[in-house]
Amino acid sequence: MPPRSDATFDEACAVLERALDARREIVAHAVRAPTLGDALQRLRRGMHADLWTVGGPRIDLAPFVRAFDAATRRDGFHVLHDWDGKADRVNENTIAVDVLDYVARLRGGDAPDAAVAAILLDYYFANLLALCSLRLWDDGDPDARLDRIDALLQRLQGPGGSGQRFVDDAETLLLIATSHFEVVEIGYDKLLARVKSLNGGHQLKIALGHAASMGSHLRFGFEATYARDTLVMRDDNVADYPWLCFALLTLLRAYDRADAGSRDALLDAMLNGLSGDARAFVGEAPASLGASAEDQSELRERFLSHRGELVAAFEPHRPVDDRYSPLAFFFNFSHNVLKGTVVDALLRGTPWTVSFNDLLSEGPGDSGVEDARQLLARTLMGYARANPDRIRGRMMPVIVYDPQAGRRAFNAMMQKLRQP
Repeated sequence: MPPRSDATFDEACAVLERALDARREIVAHAVRAPTLGDALQRLRRGMHADLWTVGGPRIDLAPFVRAFDAATRRDGFHVLHDWDGKADRVNENTIAVDVLDYVARLRGGDAPDAAVAAILLDYYFANLLALCSLRLWDDGDPDARLDRIDALLQRLQGPGGSGQRFVDDAETLLLIATSHFEVVEIGYDKLLARVKSLNGGHQLKIALGHAASMGSHLRFGFEATYARDTLVMRDDNVADYPWLCFALLTLLRAYDRADAGSRDALLDAMLNGLSGDARAFVGEAPASLGASAEDQSELRERFLSHRGELVAAFEPHRPVDDRYSPLAFFFNFSHNVLKGTVVDALLRGTPWTVSFNDLLSEGPGDSGVEDARQLLARTLMGYARANPDRIRGRMMPVIVYDPQAGRRAFNAMMQKLRQP
């Protein structure tokens, strides 16, 4: 039985609703400060203490944040705090506070900016909702709880907020919550078993996000971290392969049930997921899928029964230079993509209306959305190039948008999918 948190899930949601309703008053109070740096410090005090005293009765989020964070750490996940690779430790401050401090260093002397304060406050709440997404199974009905988080997420990103898009649904919040570097990977198998207890609709939404994001993650690892060595990549991602197997199998099951007109999103995510290491899922199962042998076997058989049809359906999605393609988008961790998007919005003082999910999908082809996706992907790559990480002794960006590399990955995948 999962550990029960001291604060109940319903209590947490109720106090979060109150906090979301108080955002305008919190932002208005912050920007009455003389400079943007001073305004951000007002926000920082509330974010650090998880306590807000503006706009009516005090709103104390600390009891549930502390209880949920402690329980989630016991499960093996650090949702609110990032890993410092140089110091080899978890950062002392939360991700939202670290982002605030970064913006304050660069823009602290500017005039107060309500848009910046509102985006930061919404990012803080998005992280708290991500934390809540891992407490679905403590007690009660996890499907109903996930729906409640989704309602809070839509409220967060609705008319009363900053206009910044983070993710499209609560299922993707769960992905963001668990996409951090963890020194000891003890939580992923247990969490996957819990996800499989959700209803089919929730599992499908989780599969759509996880297949696409893990494809991008593995393509990055193949090119950068593992020097194009598939065997090393498999050995180093034993937590990821069962999740991707679950996601791809869920998508294929849905594909079998869907009519021709509703298969585009399934094909999009399936293509992205297979692009990381297709033969692991449609060929002989590697050791990293040893515990998922039954799922991998079903996945392989389902794919082979549709191989000709699927290969033909994938072909139009070959990356090209003048159309956004998620296959051209490579990154190390999903939450870094979201954090980079927020940082850019804060530095410009303008929210992005492109969500993380938009970056994972080719979409319907609307030119305005296409342009925004390409612009955001290239903007994030620019920051990553200016602030590279050391990987295998070389300085490399951890977010890349490269249609040529996407075509290489697509061609390699198609060749593997056609193999007997």
